[in-house]
Amino acid sequence: MPILWNILIVLALGALGYAVARRRIVAAVDGNTRVLHSLPNYYGWNAVMATVVPALLVMAAWLLIVPMLIESRIANALPDSAFGQEASRSLVMAEVRRVATGLASAVETGALSEALASDESLDPADLTTRLKDAGFVISQAITQPVLDAARALRSASAWASTAISIVVIALALAGFFYALTRTSITFRARNAVERGVLVLLLAASAIAILTTLGIVLSMLFETLNFFRAYDWQSFFFGTQWAPSFSGRGGGSDLGILPLLWGTLYVSLVALLVSVPIGLYAAIYMAEYASPRVRAFAKPLLEVLAGIPTIVYGLFALVTVGPFIRDAIAEPLGLGTSSSSVITAGLVMGIMLIPFVSSLSDDIINAVPQAMRDGSLGLGATKSETIRQVVVPAALPGIVGAVLLAASRAIGETMIVVMAAGAAAAQFADGAFLNPFEAMTTVTVKIVSQLTGDTDFGSPETLVAFALGLTLFVMTLSLNVLALYIVRKYREQYE
Repeated sequence: MPILWNILIVLALGALGYAVARRRIVAAVDGNTRVLHSLPNYYGWNAVMATVVPALLVMAAWLLIVPMLIESRIANALPDSAFGQEASRSLVMAEVRRVATGLASAVETGALSEALASDESLDPADLTTRLKDAGFVISQAITQPVLDAARALRSASAWASTAISIVVIALALAGFFYALTRTSITFRARNAVERGVLVLLLAASAIAILTTLGIVLSMLFETLNFFRAYDWQSFFFGTQWAPSFSGRGGGSDLGILPLLWGTLYVSLVALLVSVPIGLYAAIYMAEYASPRVRAFAKPLLEVLAGIPTIVYGLFALVTVGPFIRDAIAEPLGLGTSSSSVITAGLVMGIMLIPFVSSLSDDIINAVPQAMRDGSLGLGATKSETIRQVVVPAALPGIVGAVLLAASRAIGETMIVVMAAGAAAAQFADGAFLNPFEAMTTVTVKIVSQLTGDTDFGSPETLVAFALGLTLFVMTLSLNVLALYIVRKYREQYE
């Protein structure tokens, strides 16, 4: 049974439990609800929680754990003949999943009968031909071990789907009847519902924390696997980025310094554009602009934050890049490509202006008016008051805005792909200092290394996790530095 049907059945049982429990408690007191400990709605919501929450939690845990266990069992059962000279377990399992999906789709569309799909005597080459004739994309000829594993995966997945349906509906029914047995005059339904809501709130908080922990641990474990296959000194101090996919780890140079330099270079250019413009715009709107101008200019400026990054990338590719190349780079002999650091940084800086201006504007407006009045009363001009009183008082918020802009710049991918190119910086010829040269970033290479069929046994794929963990450490360091600055200046003005 499809997962959506399970969810709809559980929700329907929950709605039925709400109606039955509420009606039952009202009938138990002959309509005199004043003698009840709780309002009738609480008895209904108690039935909803008892019916829906355990069933959906078990289904979520099942969907996370059981597929991994099934694939792990099938992967361990694969014979050695399933692996070619260069194939790894992850690549073979990717092919197994594709074949299993193709078999299921072929049966559903009628291109292949269930009996034929399950026929163990069917030749893999014949099956490959049949699937291709039916319009299914098959990257390579199906081998017998892959076909056997795909059938086992399909069978186990079907069994798991049936089992989860039975378990979830049984739990929902058990919760439904349990809630009805507790629905009585002496039951304190409000207390039970409030405890249940408190548990759900704690679970939501725990999910957020555990998700962050899971992200870090997943990157950390895969990074450790990478460093088992590749020297960490060559990664952190290598000046060449030249991954080779001719073999598992053979002849690859995976130094992070060219990518790190490109990331910092593009981010620096973006911040040099966004921070002054955004901060000056915030000061103008907070201190100088009339209410009419502010009501018009602030929303118009914030529209920039809602533009998709792909649109910024197209703008850089079609307009900004060719203009910089034709007007500046080529006449000065600094470059001939429309993809460059300055193009990506300039467009990214435009994108970051609202992040700086909006937060800075809000924090400047939060500075007490008494500080401005005191400065003006001592004879300072308006500009001196802004420069020597308002901006220092608002500095913690301004630092937070700059940090947000920096984190956004470091993590940007699409603009860099379209405006700065995909080539890593070359330290040998000194071109890495030229802002009119093409240069890529860490995030772009994370995407490129994980695109397509990935072999998680090779350092060329695992390096993406090491790159991601490096970015995480960088942003964490920025947060710590910003927190230090914020606390220092808060102590001064509190």
